[in-house]
Amino acid sequence: MNAVAVFDTAISRAEAGVAATFTARHPSGAVLRFAPAAWCRDAIAGDTALLERCTGPTLDVGCGPGRLTGALTGAGQPALGIDISASAVRLARRRGAAALQRDVFDPLPGTGRWRHLLLADGNIGIGGDPRRLLHRCRQLLAPAGRIHAELAAPGTPAWAGVATVQGPAGGPLRWACVPLDQLSAVAASAAMRLLETWTEADRWFATLTPR
Repeated sequence: MNAVAVFDTAISRAEAGVAATFTARHPSGAVLRFAPAAWCRDAIAGDTALLERCTGPTLDVGCGPGRLTGALTGAGQPALGIDISASAVRLARRRGAAALQRDVFDPLPGTGRWRHLLLADGNIGIGGDPRRLLHRCRQLLAPAGRIHAELAAPGTPAWAGVATVQGPAGGPLRWACVPLDQLSAVAASAAMRLLETWTEADRWFATLTPR
């Protein structure tokens, strides 16, 4: 089962009120837990400071059911969400958010003009290669644009590549786990620099900008 099916199944179950939590286990032994029911909420503790940093056109990569895209739209900020899951895009649109079913590596509107780009809920792991993802995000940003990413806690073992999903939609998933204290090296390899870090509600965040 591919990543589209994994997330479609999980989000559809969460929408229906069925237990949808799943885990991905990397060959290194590391385990990452995904909580689709949380993504379907209107807000999660820690969202506020993240959203306050989005002061212009924002691309929400891996938008899920549109929690953040919808919040930005409701606050009068221009925002677009993208996600590989049709279920996620449908729910995002139901919130009144603009959303497209696209992979971040697909051709996208506004390439080179986005002032802000969100990689929330650990989405710096998308595709299993954080350096490649940040390089792509850099292409999408305006010259002085900013990426706001959510990371794993400092001290968490980093991993990248193919993990095995355990849950209702089992199968391989290309993903990565990037802890905050290893972000600078990853960012530098994609010609990005670290501007700031912060933590709120047991979540860890950072802002990056092109060098």
